[in-house]
Amino acid sequence: MKKSRKSLKRANQNISVDQVISNRILVFTMVIAICFLVIFLRLFYLQIVSYNDYTAKREDYTSIKQYTSAPRGQIYDCKGRVLAKTVVSHNIIFTSPNNFDGDDYELYAKRIVKVFNVSAKDFTDEDKKQAYITYKSFLSPTDSEYAANHLMTAKELKQYKSGAWGDNAESKRYQILMNRIGKKQIGEMSQAELKMCVIYQRMVANQSTGQENVILEDVSDDDVAYLVEHKTDFPGFDVDFGGWKREYPYGESLSDILGSVTTSTQGLPSELASYYLAKGYQYNASVGKSGLEYQYNDLLAGTPEIAKITYDSKGLAQKDVIQEAKKGYDIHLSIDIELQQSLDKIIKNTLSENGGTTNRENFQSLFTTILNAQDGSVLAMSGYQMDLDSKEMTYFASGNYMSLVNPGSCIKGATVYMGESEHVMSPGEVIVDQVMNIGGQEFASYEDHGPVNDVMALQVSSNVYMFHVAIRLAGATYVEKEPLNVSDLQGTLNKMRSYYSMFGLGNATGIDAPNESKGYMGYGSEPGMLLNYSIGQFDMYSPLQLAIYGATIASGGNLYQPRFMTYATEVNSSEVVVANEKKIKSTLPEKNEEYLKRVQEGFRACVSSGNCGEDLMNYSVKVSAKTGTAEVEEWTTANLVGYAPSESPTMAFACSAPLSSRNDKSVAPNICTTAVMPQAIDKYFELYPAE
Repeated sequence: MKKSRKSLKRANQNISVDQVISNRILVFTMVIAICFLVIFLRLFYLQIVSYNDYTAKREDYTSIKQYTSAPRGQIYDCKGRVLAKTVVSHNIIFTSPNNFDGDDYELYAKRIVKVFNVSAKDFTDEDKKQAYITYKSFLSPTDSEYAANHLMTAKELKQYKSGAWGDNAESKRYQILMNRIGKKQIGEMSQAELKMCVIYQRMVANQSTGQENVILEDVSDDDVAYLVEHKTDFPGFDVDFGGWKREYPYGESLSDILGSVTTSTQGLPSELASYYLAKGYQYNASVGKSGLEYQYNDLLAGTPEIAKITYDSKGLAQKDVIQEAKKGYDIHLSIDIELQQSLDKIIKNTLSENGGTTNRENFQSLFTTILNAQDGSVLAMSGYQMDLDSKEMTYFASGNYMSLVNPGSCIKGATVYMGESEHVMSPGEVIVDQVMNIGGQEFASYEDHGPVNDVMALQVSSNVYMFHVAIRLAGATYVEKEPLNVSDLQGTLNKMRSYYSMFGLGNATGIDAPNESKGYMGYGSEPGMLLNYSIGQFDMYSPLQLAIYGATIASGGNLYQPRFMTYATEVNSSEVVVANEKKIKSTLPEKNEEYLKRVQEGFRACVSSGNCGEDLMNYSVKVSAKTGTAEVEEWTTANLVGYAPSESPTMAFACSAPLSSRNDKSVAPNICTTAVMPQAIDKYFELYPAE
């Protein structure tokens, strides 16, 4: 009985162990099944669901994206005439094979120079200087002149090699060498060596990035045909039939305002590289480097072509376009190129004929701006500078907003408006124009005019009238031979500046062009400087600011922001994509409208009386203007600011002739009134007849 119970117990124990083993095998089997299921699902996801994504990633890791600039948009004048156009240019391009070494680059650079028409005339100074560095880089690294190191001082070379210059070492070394390489160094190379080094430099420029480089621009049909027929002899080289170049049909006219574009071989200009890289441009992009080409580059540049570059078994690049290029927008300017060319001719001839002559020995620059008086847009803008020794002329239209002049009496309109707005003078109030003695120092007009009111003060350009405005504004009283007692000199000066700024004087105009000069503020601590300020002998303004001042008076008190561009359109379309509409920055208070009208009457009286020149006095269309002559040591700067027609102005202008006459009794006539503006106004009303 006991034996049976033991056997039964042992049997039950065996069953229990078998059950545990069976359960464990089942769990293990399920785990294995789940693992296989997970692996299967993962493989399914990788090979079926995500196949395209991973294939794309693999291609990204083994290929390079290449960016090619799109054809640039064109620039038109207000009547649809092309000022800057994009034309087809066949270029020889190079994409570096991934198995090229230094000897290969040198070999094919020499072959390009030998076979194709490479002109050194097309090389920039920077090209030549870079070529010299390359030329010296072919020397042994142990040579003292290797890579042009001999142009660095021992201290500089030690700092460079030791890493003391940090992350900017290469950039700093490059700038040092570029500043020290001159004609002497470049002359060490033969013409063939110079050409070879430039081509070599262009070939290796984007070697590390795999980007396409333009090696030769605008090549002849014969060179194109030769490369196409002998392509196997030039691995990595090809012809870009979609290349382009920039042309300016009107030559010198408006050239510095339009600016320029880097060529395909130049890419990003070094001084603007960080700016353009931050905006997403590539090193090989053709971009605007000055003027309106730079100002509106993002509109003009378009969308670049993006291609995927892979390499075949021979190491040669294969190109697959993944994004087509889109041409940039066209921009339309307010400039009338016919008026512009006429103004250029007037300015150039006037300066050429009068600069450096008797009583004008220091006359070497002349500027004029013509604005639309109703919206502040620029209709024409011209300027020239002349070398007094060689008589060579340099175009400088941008000098109208980049340079500063002494305004002289032409700002007296703003002084009269200020005096009456501050109620220190009354409209029509008469003051006797005679010599003033302030603390023993005499202040006077060019001649005594006797009793004058506000309008006549502008007509005859009375200094004394403006002196009384400034004295009263400062809370002082004029007592003959006594010094002025001004309690708050700086406060008065600030108030005067605030009024002049209402007319655009002393403030950046906001013109849509780079590098505008804001103005120059004079300084001093003598009360007499307030008198000088009231007649334009203290601060300095740009000719454009003077034109804006004239336009503000002409428009009834609207201070417009000047502009060149009016709108941008799609290529070959009238669809406007960007509109640069007129903008009123500020308006003179309506309550002071009466005072502005007195200024307008004064400007008209200056012309009708002949004080602004006989040519304008008898003109068929009524012109309103104010002359200004500023003393600059022994010289006189002449200005003329005005608008026309007087009743319903459509144009405003400013002409400035710095240092255009001697400052003595033999002073020459204001050349703006005698030569420049009569001809310019003639041309304007020929194109835009007054109703």
